[in-house]
Amino acid sequence: MLGSVSTLPQQPQRSPFSGHMVVCGDDALAQRLAVELRYVYGERVTLLLPPGRDPRRPELPLTQRGRAATLFGRMSAAMNRNLGNGGAVAGANGGADHDTGAGVEAVRILEAAEPSDEAFEEAGVDTAAALALVYDDDERNIRAALTARRLNPRVRLVIRLYNRKLGQYLETLLDQAAAVAVPGLDPTALDTSTTVLSDADTAAPALAATALTGSSKVVQAEGLLLRAVERTPPRQGEVADPGLCTLALLSSTTHDPAGAEGSDSSGAEGPQLLPDQQSVAAATGRGTVVLEAIREAAPDGPPPRMGGRSASLSQIFSRRLRRSVLGVASAVLGLTVASTLTTGEHPLHAVYLTLLDLFAMGDPAVDDSTARQVIQLLSGIAGLMLLPLLVAGVLEAFGSLRTASSLRRPPRGLSGHVVLLGLGKIGTRVLVRLRELNIPVVCVEDDPAARGIPVARRLQVPVVLGDVTQEGVLEAAKIQRSRALLALTSSDTTNLEATLYARSVKPDLQVALRLFDDEFATAVYRTLRTAHPQALTRSRSVSHLAAPSFAVAMMGRQILGAIPVERKVMLFAAIKVAGHRQLEGRTVEQAFRAGAWRVLALDATPPEDRHPDLTTAGPMSSDRPSGLIWDLHPGYVLRAEDRVVIAATRRGLAELLRTRSSLTNR
Repeated sequence: MLGSVSTLPQQPQRSPFSGHMVVCGDDALAQRLAVELRYVYGERVTLLLPPGRDPRRPELPLTQRGRAATLFGRMSAAMNRNLGNGGAVAGANGGADHDTGAGVEAVRILEAAEPSDEAFEEAGVDTAAALALVYDDDERNIRAALTARRLNPRVRLVIRLYNRKLGQYLETLLDQAAAVAVPGLDPTALDTSTTVLSDADTAAPALAATALTGSSKVVQAEGLLLRAVERTPPRQGEVADPGLCTLALLSSTTHDPAGAEGSDSSGAEGPQLLPDQQSVAAATGRGTVVLEAIREAAPDGPPPRMGGRSASLSQIFSRRLRRSVLGVASAVLGLTVASTLTTGEHPLHAVYLTLLDLFAMGDPAVDDSTARQVIQLLSGIAGLMLLPLLVAGVLEAFGSLRTASSLRRPPRGLSGHVVLLGLGKIGTRVLVRLRELNIPVVCVEDDPAARGIPVARRLQVPVVLGDVTQEGVLEAAKIQRSRALLALTSSDTTNLEATLYARSVKPDLQVALRLFDDEFATAVYRTLRTAHPQALTRSRSVSHLAAPSFAVAMMGRQILGAIPVERKVMLFAAIKVAGHRQLEGRTVEQAFRAGAWRVLALDATPPEDRHPDLTTAGPMSSDRPSGLIWDLHPGYVLRAEDRVVIAATRRGLAELLRTRSSLTNR
């Protein structure tokens, strides 16, 4: 099945074709992106991976190349079956692939330790249409981007960076470098662009929404929030509220372990994206995902802290110490009153004498009255109690300051929170998202130097340091009183083990776990769904959520967001109508294609005033109202100058982009 996958040549040789896509990476995202480009968009793809382990030691896990080859083999087999049944895979120019004999051509896989000039030359970067740099290391991606821009100023770059601010600067720098390298180069006309994306930013909203309710997904566009909500099937005699429109029908076998698991291979029983009215009316007993509300997005601000704005005395000093200080102060006050009454001294003078006695600074009351001598002795005893209180206060103050700069422990009585496992790139972004929504969180991390530890400290989020597979760690995170568990470590088995243990402690716990392997995720999803039918279970793959965004960027477009529907993904994108024969000159109703795309909104802003990218457009204001019209009449005819917001499946959006590309190339 993998005969078309070339082996690593002994000497560097140029790519056998041009105008192709090159993907460079070292983890699951690179493999998913190559699959998306090859088997959804029909593009010719070269995948550059780091070299694997020693092949003479088969007991070691699969190499990057081996895992990629296995994944591509499964996809090739599935697509070849479709071809055998009379189907066709659309190619890069909108037509069918002409890979005779071998069916669907697999991805060309190369290996290189570093994305060097020689590796890029072998991959054909100098003649490629687009290059994706999705290594897990930001520095490596930046170095590779600078090299690629020097070799091919016209190549479209898609770069994976975790640092968002650095990404903004890098986009400008690389586009300027292209203009300098080729004088007179028009980046817009030649479709030259640099796009910086973060898989963590792409996946975090969906993961956070799953942890909150398991049903609410949010996509932001031009200061607006598109809120998609899962709704349970209506009862007998009830009519379901369709909202603004029905985006998807959920699986019909929700609690059947042998039923659909929600992936693309689920068949008719699985979720249906963008169904027509007839399908919605006929789908009795199935839940739906509807576009329920659209509202203005709040301006970005710093996430709230769980500990309040500033530290109070109650956070610095313990209750026991405060009570002890109050007791000593009461004793001093009592001694002052007694001194005033017995000696007839002025109250201020009595306070002065009492304080001198308290600090052992006064003269012995040898010649004074007995009452004065007794008061002096009692003041001395009170002074003895004051010394340890002062020492304890200093120690607690220093301890509180140290604690403020260290990690908090989960407070007593905490409940209704989300337990977040893993503070890597993904976990950190999800943590920030949850705190922006003012949701209490307790994090569990076994690495004290993890990327998200400083973020948790800054947000004053409680953190439990320890291996989540060890007994007592989840209990320390108050898992028995939590509302949801988000298992986001990079290990599938760790996430599964933590989920199973958490469910043994709290069977109805809402769980979302991060899994990469599709077959493993299917088995886990079905088993957990059957064992705990009353508890919500969701499996999410970060690479599966992020790959469509990177693929669309390589095609020269950007999506507004991605919404997971069970184990499928629905995309929201803003596209220009010009060049799309499926849209131009058609009414909104005619442009709708069930299972492919639906027009949601029209950007009525004049073309000269439009922001080029809705994902970075600022929020609405009185000076700049939103130009998006959401209540479009079905009979409105789409014009070439219009820009619309659409909801689309991965293959539906790929068809739209391919059609425009083929018309442009004519």
